[in-house]
Amino acid sequence: MKFADFQMIHFIWLVTFMGLFLIWKKGKKELLREKFADKKLLDELSDNLFKQNEWLQIILVLLISAFSVFALMRPQWGFQWQEIKREGLDVLVAIDTSKSMLTDDVKPNRLERSKLAVKDLVKKLEGDRIGLIAFSGTGFLVCPLTIDYQGFLLTLDNINSGTIPQGGTSISTAIREGIRSSKNAEGKNKVMVIITDGEDLEGNVAELAKEAAEKGIKIFTIGIGTTEGELIRVPNRQGEYEFVKDKDGNFVKSRLNEKLLQEVALITKGVYVQATGAQFGLEYIYDNYLSKMEKHEIKATMEKRFYDRFQIPLAIAFFLLCGFSLISTRKDK
Repeated sequence: MKFADFQMIHFIWLVTFMGLFLIWKKGKKELLREKFADKKLLDELSDNLFKQNEWLQIILVLLISAFSVFALMRPQWGFQWQEIKREGLDVLVAIDTSKSMLTDDVKPNRLERSKLAVKDLVKKLEGDRIGLIAFSGTGFLVCPLTIDYQGFLLTLDNINSGTIPQGGTSISTAIREGIRSSKNAEGKNKVMVIITDGEDLEGNVAELAKEAAEKGIKIFTIGIGTTEGELIRVPNRQGEYEFVKDKDGNFVKSRLNEKLLQEVALITKGVYVQATGAQFGLEYIYDNYLSKMEKHEIKATMEKRFYDRFQIPLAIAFFLLCGFSLISTRKDK
């Protein structure tokens, strides 16, 4: 036997407190009777009281409550195998993990804000498969396409600016890894979302975007930062923030290449969105584009479907309630 809503067991505390209250109330009632008259006179006056029925009523109230809680817990036993078919999209999310993503012009910083936005996206998915690519100077698939959202979120939590040892920002490698990872994806609508704050250092992004488009991959791009550029400010070993310098001692700026990101989105029939602190853009992309795309059937699985048996304790509680209504604590004259 298993329970579909085991957390409902906490209501048993309410039943316990109610039992203690009823016992306290009955004891107080007895004390009031004794104050009203002495014991001999009280026995004569209370001939018509069924004291044993008072206890029976308390027991029935507690049993009715206990069986009601048991029904709320939805006991289940017995099952049948059922084929479950799911429909959804294949969505690959590529997140820039370069050091510039530690800049805190977006709170708490660009990388953490990106991860929070992806978590909000996962809440909207209903059967869609999602995968994760981390990239900086190069890119790797850190979580393959899956419907195990909890596993995906664990991987998401673990990525940081040290996930990819090679520095820099290479959108090209992210797209290349997305093409490779989508080879086994089904359906005509394959989606890739690239979240970055920098420029591409390789220069063949457009060619790779065309290759992705030929393979049916739509790329949606989200840019963090400004075209004017932001000085990269990262924490040092002492936890103090300092500005990043190049090998010549010059301060390094992270510039957003909006034109490039727009071109990638245009070539693959996707959309470019510039992220802000309040509106990151992922929810906008999902609500207005991804949710409206034609979904494909994801591999069917066989799952156990347990039979609900809450009707049994609920029926017992109902019959006990009927019995309670028939019990009287007074004799008919």
